[in-house]
Parts: sequence; structure tokens; C-alpha cells
Amino acid sequence: MVAMGIDGLVSGLDTTSLINQLMQVEAMPQTMLKQKSSSTQSLVTALQGLNTKVASLAEAATKAAKPASWDLYKGTSTATSVAVKAGATAQPGSVTFSVDTVAASQISLTAAVPDDGTLLDVPPAVTIRKGDGTFVTIEPTTGSLSDIAKAINASADAGVRASVVQVSSGDGTNPATYRLQLTGVSTGTTNAFSVYKGTVDQAAVDGGTATRLDGDLVRAASSAQVTLWKGTSAETQFTSASNTFTGLMTGVDVTVSKVTAVGEDPATVTVARDEDGLKKLASGLVGAVGVVFSEITSRTTTTTKTNPDGTTSVTGGLFSGDSMVRGMRQQLTEAVSYPVDGKSPSTIGIVLGRDGTVTFDEAKFTEALAADPAGVQSMMTQLADRVGTVATGISDKVDGSLTRKITGQEQLVKDYGTQIEDWDRRLELRKASLQKTYSSLEVTLSKMQSQSNWLAGQLAGLAANNS
Repeated sequence: MVAMGIDGLVSGLDTTSLINQLMQVEAMPQTMLKQKSSSTQSLVTALQGLNTKVASLAEAATKAAKPASWDLYKGTSTATSVAVKAGATAQPGSVTFSVDTVAASQISLTAAVPDDGTLLDVPPAVTIRKGDGTFVTIEPTTGSLSDIAKAINASADAGVRASVVQVSSGDGTNPATYRLQLTGVSTGTTNAFSVYKGTVDQAAVDGGTATRLDGDLVRAASSAQVTLWKGTSAETQFTSASNTFTGLMTGVDVTVSKVTAVGEDPATVTVARDEDGLKKLASGLVGAVGVVFSEITSRTTTTTKTNPDGTTSVTGGLFSGDSMVRGMRQQLTEAVSYPVDGKSPSTIGIVLGRDGTVTFDEAKFTEALAADPAGVQSMMTQLADRVGTVATGISDKVDGSLTRKITGQEQLVKDYGTQIEDWDRRLELRKASLQKTYSSLEVTLSKMQSQSNWLAGQLAGLAANNS
């Protein structure tokens, strides 16, 4: 509705300001609703942030509660050319070995041909005999080196990659020449190969009628080999098609990259408990608890400010007086600090301060871990399970207590929004009513003024006639 300009038509009143002032009074309930909606939305945002941190805590605690998470081992080697990977099933121990050979793939070359030369007859074909005895026939479009290489590289079964390599640049008389380099895809003696001209089979190879194309061997396919307990009656050779020896020790993979030189000490691989990893696991759990507590504290702390009139006012945080948040913190405090099997968590470095904060004493944890690894693991898994249960009950996406509170507050914000919209319509009608009333008042005053002027004129005429 478009407001009519009715200021001072007859009465001289500032009716627009008057109506606006009356509307401010009328809108006071809506203003209070808007303030409540804003503060509730701020609370929802803060609760959502807290819920995210509690969910992260639940995740960290669930991980720390698994016994397998504490079976952390780290492998080290005395040789820089030996890499060690300790898996979940690794156990403490060590082994010494020397590296006899490292794994390599085969590299062979074809004869050199000029740039317009060909290796194959028509129709062109090449056969690759793989290490397992199978034959793969490749049929390039022509017998040129580039087409042969293209066809071999397009085959998923060949087990070989081909490259065209220029071996002479040529001159004004002689053309440039090229060779085809054939490289095995995989390492190990079982992945050796041979390449023949045309379509051949085992009978042709055995009968000597097959023409071999890869006549020059650059590097033979080889497997990696290590010797265990060298020089003893238990000396053993262990081979691998790749440079990685899977399960050389239980749950331990070893990768070699260099042969042990003559006179060089053999490599010793040692697997021990990964104390750094265990410290990180424990400190991560305590840190996640600390993040939740810090969030609650920051949202609960009151602030004091000086008003323009010199007085002071104290404002509580968003979580001040919230019994659910206070109870949640108490639950987590009990879960992380109450004794486990009669022992305080402080004995392994998890310390509850007088101010309610939880800290991790790394030195104490390290000392306890060295003295009783099984005891520390037992206490940590039970404590983490306890914390995880509480944190999950709070932050579960479906029925967590904090999740339900957030849902309830979000619904309250929606209800406030509906009420505010209702008030918008109500106030619009009220304003239109006031504008109509004051417009009518101006019309009435105008009529009365006209009548007054007419009567004054009549009286003035009578007075003139009588005189």
C-alpha cells in the first residue's frame, strides 16, 4: 500500500511522524521477537561449532579405543639403500642380510634400419614370447619401426614397451638409422621375453625356424636376491621378482635399491614399538578433549564493559547458564579423569588441572610406556572408549543430545520467523488504519473549517444590513 501525503493539510500536524511513533509502540512485541530470533540463531551457530568439535573428539576417541591402534611398530635399517615398512601385524625383532642382486627389467634392441626401412614382411606381424611361455602376436599397420612401436604399446598383453631410438644422424650419402628399444614392463627373471618376426609358435622356436628380432641384449631381466645369515650353516637366499621383499619378517616389507658391495657391512633391519606414534595417538586424544573444553570456556566467559553513563554492565557468554552444556563438560571431565582399574590417568601423563583443563605430560607418558607398555595400552583404550561413548552420545548425527538441542533451537528460530512475518502483516494493516483515520480527520477538519468560514460570512452580512 502506498502511503498518502497527509501532513498538515488542514490541521498542520506532522501526521507521518505521529503515525511512525505510534507504529514503533505497536511494533515493540515484534522487536522483541527479532531480538530473540537473533540471539537464538547465534546460539545455534555456537552449538553447531561445538558439536563439530565434539564429533571430532568422538572420532579420535573411537580410533584410540581400538587395541589395533596401539600395535604400532616402526622399522629402521642400518643401510640407507634398504627401506622398511612395518604393517599392522608387525612384531618386534631384527634380521641381518646382504643384497646380492637387485631386480631389473629386460632391455633388448632390434637391428638398425634406415629411416625408410622396415623390419617385417607383408602382412606385417611380430610375436612376443613372454616369460611364462605364452605367445602374443602383434599386427602393426606397416613394418616400420614407428608402427611396430605403436602397435606393441597399444597391446595390454604384450608385457613390453617399445621406443624408436635414432642411432646415427646420417649424411648426404647415407640416411639416418634407427633401432627399436624393447623394455619389459615388469622386473624379475620370470618376466624375460623374446621377440620374433612374423607369427610363430613354440614349435617354430624349438625347430629353429623363427627369426628373432631383438638380437642385442642390453640388460637381462633379473630378480632381487638377499642372503640371510650369511656365513652360517643357516645361510639362505631369498628372491623376489621386484625389489620389495614382502613379509621378510612378519608384517614387514623390505625394499632394496643397491647391491651390498664387497667389504660392506650387511644391512640390519630392526622393528620396534613406535613410541612417537603412540605419543601422537595419546596426545591427539587429550588435545581433542582440550579443544572442546576451550570452546565451552570461550563461550561461557562473561564480559564487562563501561557504559556511556559511567556504569558497568556484565554480559554472559552464549553458553552461560546452559545446563546441558555444563552437564556435557562434566561428563567429559569424568570420562577423561576418573580412575581406570583403580589407577589415575595422571600416572600415564593425562593431567586434570584445577581450572578444569586437561593436559598431556609427554615425559610422564614416555616413562610409563617404557615401564609397562601393556598397562599403558590397557588404560588408554579403556579411557578412550569411555570418552568416545560420551562424545558419541553428545554428537551423534541422529539422536545425540547436542544434536537434538540444535534441532530444537533451529525450530525455535523458524517459529520466531513465522511470528515476525505475522506481525509484519498485522502492523501493515494497523498503519493503513492509522493513515485512514488521520486522513478522515483532515477531511472532517476541512469541512468544519468551510462551515465556519460560511457562518462567519453570513454573520458578517447580517451585521452589515442591520447597520
